[in-house]
Amino acid sequence: MTDLHYLSAAEALTLFRTRQLSPVELMQAIIDRAASVEPTVNAFAEEMFEQALHAAADAERRYRPGGRPRPLEGLPVAAKEEQQVAGRSVTDGTLLRPPRTASETTIILSRVEAAGGILHARTTTSEFCCMPLSHTRRWGVTRNPWNLEAAAGGSSGGAAASLAAGTATLATGSDIGGSLRAPASFNGVVSFKPPRGRNPILPPAGTDTYFHHGPMARSVSDCALLQNSLSGWDPRDPASKHPDTPLPANPGSVRGLRIAFSTAPGDFPVDPEVRVNTQIAAEALRTVGAVVVEIDIDWRLDDIKRALWAHFGNGRAAEILDLDRTCPGRITPYTLAFAQKAMETAPLVDAETGRALESVIQQRLDAVLDRFDAYLIPTVGATAFAAGEDYVDTPLVVGELEIEHFSDASLTPVFNICSANPVVAVPSGWASNGVPTGVQVVAARYADVTAFRVAHGIEQAVSAGFAGGRRPDLPGRALKDAVRPRP
Repeated sequence: MTDLHYLSAAEALTLFRTRQLSPVELMQAIIDRAASVEPTVNAFAEEMFEQALHAAADAERRYRPGGRPRPLEGLPVAAKEEQQVAGRSVTDGTLLRPPRTASETTIILSRVEAAGGILHARTTTSEFCCMPLSHTRRWGVTRNPWNLEAAAGGSSGGAAASLAAGTATLATGSDIGGSLRAPASFNGVVSFKPPRGRNPILPPAGTDTYFHHGPMARSVSDCALLQNSLSGWDPRDPASKHPDTPLPANPGSVRGLRIAFSTAPGDFPVDPEVRVNTQIAAEALRTVGAVVVEIDIDWRLDDIKRALWAHFGNGRAAEILDLDRTCPGRITPYTLAFAQKAMETAPLVDAETGRALESVIQQRLDAVLDRFDAYLIPTVGATAFAAGEDYVDTPLVVGELEIEHFSDASLTPVFNICSANPVVAVPSGWASNGVPTGVQVVAARYADVTAFRVAHGIEQAVSAGFAGGRRPDLPGRALKDAVRPRP
């Protein structure tokens, strides 16, 4: 029997319904696990354990005869701290300004609770969610449970690390440049960057076409389960829309699907180990009946970076630098470097040029997906980022290449530019440093089911991440004996 803290959501719901396990028992196991591993992993920005246990007791009553359990009833869900909860503080992971109290709960978290999920913790981010790193001066270093010398990735790194460490059953994150997918890759879990409008977002963030809220889980089916509760129309987000159909728990075989893949698309820097694992994932799909073709795509990293700078501009950067002048010595070096670079670079690319670059990038992806059902590429080109490293004075080496900026190792922002394309990040294997690697499954605009179908095929054929039965070597007591029939 799996330790309770590593039960899948699907397994937990089955045990709840048959009354072999109580939501209170599962929540207590998660809390006990956190007591054991959190001092090391440091994935939680805030613990809400007392209220979570009360909510679990309410959930237990819904599983009694005559009760009406909801789709996520009793499941512990960790939420990214950036995603506000009414009455609780939001800090953006910074010491540059005092915490503010949220007056409204983020739409997807309201939907988690309406579906019976229990928010038991809020997870750490990078400062201002601006970089794929997982340390701040407010919270310290969040570490990768598979290799404590490695970063969990950002900015949803705390959520991914919590799943990998067994301190949450499901989690939520956000993604404006890969913040769901990069930490999923490093932590051996699954995440979904939904197409624009699929998961509604409160204004003003919802007006940013690059920005998405999405689910994270240890399996593709659990990720689909959570996503089904997050999606759909909301009047506060004019871009929101209902999905055509719910995501199935088992989306079926990939037999006959045409799938393109690139181990190193365009001129992206990709470590040889990441390339090999991407190739393995592609070949695995071929063995189960998919038609798999290796291609290249004419994307240039410099064009993508210019489009990103044109989109983001320097508005946030100016604010960060103003705060740093007011409160000197409190900013993390990577945040300061980001703000300074933005002020230097963004004015060099006008908005019209940025939109033209975005159009070309989208057209090249569309040309691939006109011929194929899905496109498979690595999630992050590097095998790890060092825990606590700012990469301001220390370069990142990918394979034998010293890259200009460590964020260039992420192959994720291009799909924020192509915001209508669904992307599932799924594990592809492990690097020699013990850190998981991952691939992105990209489907045509709003073809969510296809993306999940291919991701599920990879999970079944490759058995990487948690699908293969491996677990991080972290301290913690066995809890398997707590699963027992209930009177």
